[in-house]
Amino acid sequence: MRTLLRGLLIALAALLVLAVALVLAGRLGWLAGTPPADLGVRDGRLKAPSNTPNSVSSQADLWPAHPQREYARIAPLPMRGDAAATMARLQATVAALPGARIVTVRPDYLQAEFTTPLLRFVDDAEFWLDPAAGVVHLRSASRLGRKDLGANRARIEALRAAWQG
Repeated sequence: MRTLLRGLLIALAALLVLAVALVLAGRLGWLAGTPPADLGVRDGRLKAPSNTPNSVSSQADLWPAHPQREYARIAPLPMRGDAAATMARLQATVAALPGARIVTVRPDYLQAEFTTPLLRFVDDAEFWLDPAAGVVHLRSASRLGRKDLGANRARIEALRAAWQG
């Protein structure tokens, strides 16, 4: 019994050390990842969804053979007024989300980074205004990790709720 208790205490101490190390790594910026160099709109398309389940894209169907097409699929945002009004509202709505930092703003494109509060993971989001379709296409993806536990989808749905409000 005493050996079992000692083993459990050692395991608990090891978990505590790992948790502290992980938080420290995040605070030092070691979990932020590298910004992708290939974001933007090319031929009316945002970057394809990630090959792992850690992104969402309103253009996922443009890649029919993509391994994460079903997981990544999410609806675009409807335009709100003309192009200028839509982009102004988009910039304000994105900027108001927790952890947001606007990186690029153009008349038809917005790029933002979202940083999680504790571990400082960074997700990249981009938005492209497609006036012909009357929508804002979007893509949001984690820089690191194979899964995002639904964080990108939840963030975009929170944005959608604010957009409609």
